[in-house]
Amino acid sequence: MPQFAANLTMLFNEVPFLDRFERAAQAGFTAVEFLFPYAWPAAEVRERLDANKLKLVLHNVPPGDWDGGERGIACHPDRVDEFRAGVAKAIDYAGVLGVHQLNCLAGKVPAGVDPALLRSTFVANLRYAAAEFKRAGLRLLIEPINTNDIPGFYLNYTKQAIDILDEVGADNAYVQYDIYHAQRMEGELAATMQKYLARIGHIQLADNPGRNEPGTGEINYAFLFAHLDRIGYSGWIGCEYKPAGVTEAGLGWRQRLAQ
Repeated sequence: MPQFAANLTMLFNEVPFLDRFERAAQAGFTAVEFLFPYAWPAAEVRERLDANKLKLVLHNVPPGDWDGGERGIACHPDRVDEFRAGVAKAIDYAGVLGVHQLNCLAGKVPAGVDPALLRSTFVANLRYAAAEFKRAGLRLLIEPINTNDIPGFYLNYTKQAIDILDEVGADNAYVQYDIYHAQRMEGELAATMQKYLARIGHIQLADNPGRNEPGTGEINYAFLFAHLDRIGYSGWIGCEYKPAGVTEAGLGWRQRLAQ
């Protein structure tokens, strides 16, 4: 049976962020993930993890001005210094929080930048991040994201991510495979996860359409969970979906679909 981690950015939004750790533990989760911890002191977040006996399995590198609409800056040629400062900050937080992998968002394509420069910037930034993460004992993840939810996002397809990681050439760099984003961009979910199993460091889920709980849309999650067991995926699956109602009321999919 897959191991599920509650995404505390998306789930348990009925309460403030620091109170969601307790809700996740009460709902039976033993691990959590979230987008960004940087609005809170790292020690305070760690205290909530420890108090609720939760393992942190993922958070992201600082993304630029998230509230202003930015979704990462790793492909932005004019933001390299800011990106590197974000890498250092992410490593500092990871050291306190005990997480072992961090996701680096590529960002939206800035207007008027040559495609070759975008790619070379992204690759160079990933090489830098991977080297810094390796010194800290961390893995680097990159995530393809669908262009319906984030128009203009630079990284959209699994094969594109694999090709970029091949160019980066770091042995601690992996794909973060989000089933929801992959369904909206390319489909072929089971075959793709099997083909690139060794290159996938983390998986996330939501159903489609709506990005709600598994079992509310077109994706056959009962099949996919059994498939992941069959092919030997041993990592975590982050529950990064929008609850259709109260979070706890929608958690029954874990028993229905993942036995």
